[in-house]
Amino acid sequence: MSITRRVFIRNSALAVVGTAAVPSFLARAAMGAAEAGARTKRLVVIFQRGAADGLNIVVPHGELQYYATRPSINIPRKAVIDLDGFFGLHPSLAPFQPLWQQRHLAIVHAAGSPDPTRSHFDAQDFMEAGTPGMKATEDGWLNRCLHDLPRSAQRSPFQAIAMGPSIPRILSGVEPAIAMNNINDFTVGGRNAKPSPVATAFEAMYDHSSDAVLHGTGEETFDAVKMLRSADPGRYKPAPGVEYPKGRFGESLRQLAQLIKANLGVQVAFADIGGWDHHVNEGATEGQIANVLREFSQSLAAFWTDLGDLSEDTVVVTMSEFGRTARENGNRGTDHGHANVMFVLGGPVRGGRVYGHWPGLDQSQLYEGRDLALTTDFRQVLGEAVMQHLGNTDLKEVFPGYENQPGKFLRLLG
Repeated sequence: MSITRRVFIRNSALAVVGTAAVPSFLARAAMGAAEAGARTKRLVVIFQRGAADGLNIVVPHGELQYYATRPSINIPRKAVIDLDGFFGLHPSLAPFQPLWQQRHLAIVHAAGSPDPTRSHFDAQDFMEAGTPGMKATEDGWLNRCLHDLPRSAQRSPFQAIAMGPSIPRILSGVEPAIAMNNINDFTVGGRNAKPSPVATAFEAMYDHSSDAVLHGTGEETFDAVKMLRSADPGRYKPAPGVEYPKGRFGESLRQLAQLIKANLGVQVAFADIGGWDHHVNEGATEGQIANVLREFSQSLAAFWTDLGDLSEDTVVVTMSEFGRTARENGNRGTDHGHANVMFVLGGPVRGGRVYGHWPGLDQSQLYEGRDLALTTDFRQVLGEAVMQHLGNTDLKEVFPGYENQPGKFLRLLG
């Protein structure tokens, strides 16, 4: 079979482009999926590390108390991108406005982890493990959600991807996952070449696998990696009109889009973006938060557009370890808080709506008298994505200790 650069499935049809030999691993997987009429469902999780200020991201501009508690760092009504007359987007999130209007983007406010910790390390660990308050959990929920996914005849080595130098807590566990800091460095060593650390780890994963399907396919797996290399990733061009912003996050999403568009079988993926811990001089329409929100929204909007038709089967969920205090502090910043905001973007998303119960910002309504109160557990949002989108119905295994029933879902996904 003759092919080049990429094998991919679009609308259950096998399309091939070019002139190089297709590795048998990918050829069988692609043909099997086409024959079964399969379409890969993908879940992409984005972590905003540092505790993002949800109140200045999705602004409750219809609540007077918001302006009373933030005299110098509030987002003025005239600058807010209004969504529904009460909530609005920070102006640096302008790239999200068309996604909202097209009803691909939904918002869940007053969401997050119920654990009261204000420690970045503990809160991130709890959210990535999916077990708030339990430090003994050994694996991550995104890894566990792979256990009972509907399986195709071939399981791709690219099924679980983390864009970064190492496997994050959220993807640690028994299911194979790959950390990829840079596609261009994802090399495969031949007889006369020194294998890269990634290639060595990849080979070891398969040598020690007890899975009958995976074991012994190391050579074909390396063929798959070689095929990725043959696509000349350094010259990858996003879709026409798409421009990713400079920086680590934009580059991570650009490369993730490349992996997805190459139809390598990506089902779950993870990327993170730092720079959200604004204790001093947070800023308002300009400044620190405006800058990181601009990078955040431009990168995600570019990723969404770059996927093209593949966005129909992709869901992106964002989260941060906790929010910030309702009141600004004496340094024109905010301190560690409680509830936050989550974005859910995707083809099957019932967007154009803010979900969840708004608890209010009056003193009597604040958590511990200082923070936005939590009304939606983050596992409720993620559980719906895992079950309704990926098809894993065993939520008790994915989120042990949490009663995550379909009847409690927010109905974010259609």
